[in-house]
Amino acid sequence: MHQYLQLNGITKTYGDFTALKKVDLTIEKGEFVTFLGPSGSGKTTTLMIIAGFEKATAGDVLVEGKSLSGLAPHERNIGIVFQNYALFPHKTAVENVYFPLQMRGVRRGEGLKKADEMLALVGLGGFGKRYPKELSGGQQQRVALARALVFEPSLLLLDEPLGALDKNLREQMQIEIKRIQRALGVTTIFVTHDQSEAMSMSDRIVVFEKGEIQQAATPLEIYHKPQTRFVAGFIGESNLVPARIGDAAANQAESTALGICDYAPTESAVTDGQDVTLLIRPEHIRLSRNPIEGRKNVRMQVETIVNYGDNALVIGKVGDLQMRVRVLGADVVIIKEGEECCISWQPEAVFVVPR
Repeated sequence: MHQYLQLNGITKTYGDFTALKKVDLTIEKGEFVTFLGPSGSGKTTTLMIIAGFEKATAGDVLVEGKSLSGLAPHERNIGIVFQNYALFPHKTAVENVYFPLQMRGVRRGEGLKKADEMLALVGLGGFGKRYPKELSGGQQQRVALARALVFEPSLLLLDEPLGALDKNLREQMQIEIKRIQRALGVTTIFVTHDQSEAMSMSDRIVVFEKGEIQQAATPLEIYHKPQTRFVAGFIGESNLVPARIGDAAANQAESTALGICDYAPTESAVTDGQDVTLLIRPEHIRLSRNPIEGRKNVRMQVETIVNYGDNALVIGKVGDLQMRVRVLGADVVIIKEGEECCISWQPEAVFVVPR
């Protein structure tokens, strides 16, 4: 592993509007990195600057230490897959995949053979003679992926490629894209606003908000150790509790609703009296009729129970604070809407979000 792609101070402005603010990022060779964030956060603009379709107002993009500035998109050796596939309707699948090789001067016989091999890699062996209209959405997406990979790009960029697919097909394609990426070892950047997609596919997730990188880390670090309140609230379901550090040396904070809470040791420097946010994931909370010894216990008034079959989400109030608890479907029978119950957790389930 070594530094492969570098973004150095990438800034993009449109008149008075700043879309990106000095974005710095390093991506290792062979990494699968996901740009995640809400609409308008800057993730797609960053991707388009890497691809060469947008020009940065300031900053530079480097691959293996060499600047891409001044290079047109087709000169950057980058494979791109968009949400709308952009296949040629008058060309067969194999002709679509051959097209980038044709543009690079590869002889037809050799190019079609390579295109067929790439279609087989993406699970479409034997589909080469079909036209896009004869293929399902998932099959068209595979053709687009094969076309982006057939010329052995230095980078693969995927811009919301699964957005038009139904849930089951999305999940199948997530597995397929990751399998193909691992098989080829191509450095990949995947843009999505779907957090479950990012969590399941990525080596690292880069969370964007308002043109800035909020955090870049592994999926588990993003989930369990968010560095900002935005990341804590955006990734997964969260209970975000306003609190103040009471005794930093003892890992204790005080909340108006929850009282004194022990929290997991934090890598962030916090001091007594500092205002923080406590993060408690719903699945780390236990619901019961009565207090459980050895755990932090509080009483909760149940307002809503949302049953998903295998699990249920119980939403209630502790004072003025709304709390969400995720329980196994079979366990929810112990409580009903409108009743009072006890919720409890261990100190290691409480994480301090510094800002």
